[in-house]
Amino acid sequence: MIPGRAPDTLAWMTTPGLPLRRGDEGSAIRDLHRRLVAAGFTDVGEIEYFDTDTERAIKGFQASRRLVEDGVCARQTWAALIEADHRLGDRMLYLRSPMTRGDDVTDLQQRLGSLGFDAGYVDGIFGPDTESAVRNFQHNQAVTADGVVGPDTVVALGRLAGRRSGEKTIAEVRETERLRTASPGVAGRRLVIGEAGGLPAVADALAKRLRLDGADVLTLHHPDLSAQARAANDWDGSVYVGLTLATEDWSVAYFSTEGFVSAGGQSLASRCESELSSLLGVDVPATGMRIPILRETRMPAVWCRIGPPPRVVETAPRVAEALQHAVTRWCGQPFDEPDG
Repeated sequence: MIPGRAPDTLAWMTTPGLPLRRGDEGSAIRDLHRRLVAAGFTDVGEIEYFDTDTERAIKGFQASRRLVEDGVCARQTWAALIEADHRLGDRMLYLRSPMTRGDDVTDLQQRLGSLGFDAGYVDGIFGPDTESAVRNFQHNQAVTADGVVGPDTVVALGRLAGRRSGEKTIAEVRETERLRTASPGVAGRRLVIGEAGGLPAVADALAKRLRLDGADVLTLHHPDLSAQARAANDWDGSVYVGLTLATEDWSVAYFSTEGFVSAGGQSLASRCESELSSLLGVDVPATGMRIPILRETRMPAVWCRIGPPPRVVETAPRVAEALQHAVTRWCGQPFDEPDG
């Protein structure tokens, strides 16, 4: 193993008692409080007791990371707390399995992208695109082009900290250009429809409608959204639409983090918002989030939390039709053109 700080990307797997919620106590809560304080959320209450102060701090952290704000420390929140513990230069970064995650990777991707090196989505995951960008940057700076982000590479990045090729990263520019130059329409598109439980009939009906429109459609029914992301990526889908039934906090989420927004996901979410809000009679706002299914898919993606459940069940065929309209409109015109 390359020397340096040992990655703890999967530390949540060895942490007992997840999810952690109000009323819990003990050493796991002490560790939770330590990580919250390190992330800048210092008002956590009693050191070994999960109280209302802890819940408030977790909601604040979740909001800052664009996660679901439920005040519960489950797998996604715990993983985000671990990632927040890393700063660029703290450890060696390189392509490994499982892939390294952390705020240091996010910082690296933002710096590379702003300098014109395509590290892919700014998702905090050190994958093949990021390694390729690192090698290109190293070659450009006459640093050993080994794809490993060590002291020499960090110093070279620091020297160029004030230089930017533009306001957007190269990955954002390329996603936008790819969508603008794609053939309009649904026919021939590789579309992925996923659901994690509660809406299999809607997902299947939507997939059937899109196939009749001429699209190639992969339908995924799996509770593990990371597994869905892997399947969508391996299939080389061009867009992902995910569905789940929710009792509250309805939304259509697209990938957004500090320094990066998926413009394609955002525009698709806006179209889904319009169709679903009108049909269901409730606000289903387009919301920028950083949940795993949006981080890990390598394509414009939306995650639809829709309800109220009785209304969705009652109108399931119309929900599928509304989503078909949203996807069809988006495929025909991924971005709203300015007036004039």
